[in-house]
Amino acid sequence: MKQARQFPRVIVTKKAARALKGGHLWVYAGEVMRLEPAADGRLAVDGDVVDVLEENGTWQGAGLFSPASTLQVRIVSRNANDRFDDAFWRRRLRWSWEHRKTTMGRRLLPGAEPDTNCCRIVFSEADGLPGLVVDRYEDVLVTQVGTVGMERLRPVIYPLLLDVLADDGVRIRGIFERNDAPSRAKEGLGAYKGWYEGIPGIAGGASAAAGAHVLAHENGIAYDIDLENSQKTGFFLDQKYNRRAVRQIADGRRVLDCFCHVGPFGLNALAGGASYVRFVDASQTALDLARQNARRNGWLEDGRDANKNVGFTCANVLEYLPRMMGDPTLPSAEGGPFDLIVLDPPAFTKSRRTIRHAARGYREVNEAALRLLPRGGYLATCSCSHFMTRDGLAQAVAEAAHGAQVQLKQVEERQQAPDHPILWGMPETHYLDFFVFQVV
Repeated sequence: MKQARQFPRVIVTKKAARALKGGHLWVYAGEVMRLEPAADGRLAVDGDVVDVLEENGTWQGAGLFSPASTLQVRIVSRNANDRFDDAFWRRRLRWSWEHRKTTMGRRLLPGAEPDTNCCRIVFSEADGLPGLVVDRYEDVLVTQVGTVGMERLRPVIYPLLLDVLADDGVRIRGIFERNDAPSRAKEGLGAYKGWYEGIPGIAGGASAAAGAHVLAHENGIAYDIDLENSQKTGFFLDQKYNRRAVRQIADGRRVLDCFCHVGPFGLNALAGGASYVRFVDASQTALDLARQNARRNGWLEDGRDANKNVGFTCANVLEYLPRMMGDPTLPSAEGGPFDLIVLDPPAFTKSRRTIRHAARGYREVNEAALRLLPRGGYLATCSCSHFMTRDGLAQAVAEAAHGAQVQLKQVEERQQAPDHPILWGMPETHYLDFFVFQVV
C-alpha cells in the first residue's frame, strides 16, 4: 500500500481471502475474525469504509461495513491509493454511465428512442457501487438502496449522478426511491418509498404533484409505469433485448404470453407482426396495466377489453396451462391454438435450499407449454434467479422436452441486457438466462 491508511480494519479468514482474491466482493459475518480500530483509535460504525486484511497482514481491499448484516463488508476498491471522496464516487458513476452508452447507445430500433432512455444506470456490485440500483425511465430516476453504507452516501451519490448525466445533456426531473425491499431489515434499515427531497430544484413538489407514474418507451413501445406500486423499480429492464428476440419470430403467429406482468413480451410480439396475443398473469393490477399499454400503443380499441388481436386472462399460469392441456376446447376459446409461448416466471427460488423444488417447477411449467405447442412452434423461456444456474435451467427444460416427447432445436441462448452487467468472480450478478427453442 502506497499511502497511510486511516480506516478501521476487518481481519478475515483465509477462506474469505481466497474468495476475495478470486474476484468475489463480499465478506460474510462468519468470516470475520476480529475488528481493529483505525490508527487514531476510531472504531468502525455502520456504513464506514474499512480495510479488509488477511490475518498475515495482506491487504485485500476496502469496503463498506454493515455490522448488522450477514454480509458484513462489501468491497468497493482494490486500489490502495483510492480516496473515498466525491471524485471517487463521481468516477464510479461516470464509468457506469459510459458503459451503458457504449453497450446500448447504438442499438436503437429504427424510428425508436435511444436504448439509454430506459436502462439500468447502476447495478450494485457489478458497477462498484454495492447496494445501489438506479434505473432511468426517461427523465426520472428510480433508486433502490439496500445497504447501510449506501444509505449514508445517498446525499453524495445522487447529486453527483445528476451532474454526470447533465454533462451529457440528460436532464432529470425527479428521483423516486423504492427503498421498501424486505432485505433492508437485514441491514437495520427501515422501509420507505417516495420522491427524494434532498436536492433543490429536483424532485420534491413538482414531481410529487405529477404523481408516481411515468410514460416510458422501450423498443419503440410506450408504457405507463407505476413507480410506486409496481414490482421492483416499476419495470423489468433486464429483458429489453430478449423481447426483441421474441419480436423477431412473432410475425403471423398466435402468441401466449405467460406471466405477462404489464405486457412487454406480448406487445413486442404484436410489434413484430403477431396475429394474436393472449396475455396471462395472476395479478389483476398487472393485467390492467397490460391492457392499458395495449390500448396506448394502438392494439386495443378504446372502450373494449379485447379485440381480434389481443385477449387477457387473469389466472395462475401454473394452473392455467394444465387446464389448457386437459380441456381441448379451451385453447381455441383463449385465442389459440398457439404456436409461440413465452414463459417469463418470477424467481421460483431465492435460496439454495429450495433449488430442487424450483427445478421441478421449471420442468413442469415448460413441459405444459411444450405439450400445447405444435411441431414447428416456438418456446421462449427463462429463469431470473441466480440460484437456478444456466445449466440447471437447461436441464429442467431438457427433462420437460423428454416428458412432452418432443425434441428441441435451439434458436437462441441469451442473458440479461448489458445494463445489468455480469461481473466475473461474482456469480450473484448473473441471474437471468433466456432460451428460444423450436419444437421439432
